[in-house]
Amino acid sequence: MHIGGNLETTTSIELTAKLRAEKIDRSTAWKRIRRGWQLYLLLLLPMAWLLTFMYYPMYGAQIAFRDFLPGDGIWGSEWVGFANFTRFFNSPMFVRVIRNTLTLSLYTLVAGFPIPIIFALLLNQIRDGLFKKTIQMVSYAPHFISTVVMVGMIMQFFDLRYGPINLMLKAVGMNPINFLGSAEIFPSLYVWTGVWQNTGFSTIIYLAALTTIDPALHEAAVVDGANRLQRIWYIDIPGILPVAATLLILNMGQVMNVGFEKTFLMQNPLNLSTAEVISTYVYKVGLAAGVVNFSYASAIGLFNSVIGFILLLIANRISKKITETSLF
Repeated sequence: MHIGGNLETTTSIELTAKLRAEKIDRSTAWKRIRRGWQLYLLLLLPMAWLLTFMYYPMYGAQIAFRDFLPGDGIWGSEWVGFANFTRFFNSPMFVRVIRNTLTLSLYTLVAGFPIPIIFALLLNQIRDGLFKKTIQMVSYAPHFISTVVMVGMIMQFFDLRYGPINLMLKAVGMNPINFLGSAEIFPSLYVWTGVWQNTGFSTIIYLAALTTIDPALHEAAVVDGANRLQRIWYIDIPGILPVAATLLILNMGQVMNVGFEKTFLMQNPLNLSTAEVISTYVYKVGLAAGVVNFSYASAIGLFNSVIGFILLLIANRISKKITETSLF
């Protein structure tokens, strides 16, 4: 009985100490909030935006599981479960749009991810300030071209009859190529024009990461006889590796989200076999078709988001094991 009494007393003391510590933590937290209330007030606006435009729309995700009729509202529409998903999985377009989406996304990732890193490493080696700023300005400029203008430029440059590319091919005795009407060429045309447009702007993040590397490391490497290539390989690349890993994880989460505008504007009946992706298919079956089908389009969009989330988790886990860098 004496031992049991001691145990009860010890447990009571521990519980009291724990409650007291939690009370002190809450008191300290409230003191911090009162001391910096202006900062928390500034935080309210982005939080309101996040809740309004990111979380509240999730309420409408249930449309994917209903036979939604605008007149009946969300709760008044019939619940059909996974019928819309089954319809998409059994659709003859399922394999095509998944294949095209993955092809364009992975092609873009493989071609577009390393190039900004290489470009940033090269820019970082330039010592002439005026020349470096000129190169940066020229490379950043295409990013600010709107998608519509960009596609218009592509159509002008690669036009079968009057495009500069085909005119040059004719000048050297080659036959013109129908770039815009070729299903085989469409992925490369889509990806490499995107690389040209976005490489310069994407380089900014890596240049910023390179500025955080301690110059003493380079000075010590020079004293030890390391050449420029060795300093890039053993100092610069490891220095920006955490940033590169983080961006790769984020890019993996967007693998299923091929840009709608550019893809849709570049589509035509000749290249549709490789140009039809999930985002354009959702638009066509959900809004552009003769009968508007919100539920079917929502089911496809929700499936797309779930796959993207799973890829994000996988990429985060792999990055955490290999580079010890992760989002969470």
